[in-house]
Amino acid sequence: MKKLNEILGTEFPFIQGGMANIATPQFAAACSNAGALGVIAAGGIREPEELREQIRLCRSLTDKPFGVNLMLMNPAADQMAQIIAQEKVQVVTTGAGNPGKYIPAWKEAGVKVFPVVAATVLARRLSRYGVDGIIAEGTESGGHVGEMTTMALVPQVIDAVDVPVIAAGGVADGRQLAAAFALGACGVQIGTCLLVSEECPIHNNYKQALLKAKDSDTTVTGRSIGGPVRVLKNKMARQYLLLEKRGASLEELEKVTLGGLRRAVFDGDVETGSVMSGQVAGMLHEIRPLRQIFEELYAGGKAVLEATGQQWR
Repeated sequence: MKKLNEILGTEFPFIQGGMANIATPQFAAACSNAGALGVIAAGGIREPEELREQIRLCRSLTDKPFGVNLMLMNPAADQMAQIIAQEKVQVVTTGAGNPGKYIPAWKEAGVKVFPVVAATVLARRLSRYGVDGIIAEGTESGGHVGEMTTMALVPQVIDAVDVPVIAAGGVADGRQLAAAFALGACGVQIGTCLLVSEECPIHNNYKQALLKAKDSDTTVTGRSIGGPVRVLKNKMARQYLLLEKRGASLEELEKVTLGGLRRAVFDGDVETGSVMSGQVAGMLHEIRPLRQIFEELYAGGKAVLEATGQQWR
């Protein structure tokens, strides 16, 4: 099987995760210029034409491949899907639903399609639509999560589909990259470890909170309402979990999180903001350039596999 970089035309077999309000055109372009596949997050965009503007801005900042992440729960998803096809974006990743109805138009426009899934049943269904690959994301990841771990999910998805599989969730160094390849993945999607890059546009308070985090400093809110989200433990998260335990209404819970991600990202409010992060936060120790993060991740994975006598594909 080809490695992800051969499929995408990138230097490294890495996709940057589509992190809402964080994965701006500038950040996506920086990731692409550093050798991975940068991805614009449409999750925080409300007006469809704003997505077109962001795609064109990203295109002006890089001559490398880049993609768009479309959250299918977005009320403007239909219009955004059409814009992605019209702009002939090289790659689209999707989350929070089934993108089946958009795939024919995307494929006709030459767009490579990589849905993000948290369970094998959806992966099997989507593989029949002619997708180019599946991103199997474990519950270790930050933001919206499923229930299965990456270690359990990835091999089961690989066994269930006949398209390339990308591992996501819980990847921050070479050991985890090597594990993903050993499981049969062709590459990885990474997010949390990029939050502490020099180029990442989040507030410095957010970055410092990640650098201070320990292995058990994330929690999942929203399980009771069917919308689990992994965040760093802070005042907001503790309040939310207490309300969930008391059986609070959806309206009460939404008051706690309303605007929380934007407060964390833009204002640096790491107490009442939603500081989304994966479990690998405890492995982050310094702020580095994207290029250095990618190079060390790739070299580390290669060294681990070669040390165990396995061939670096």
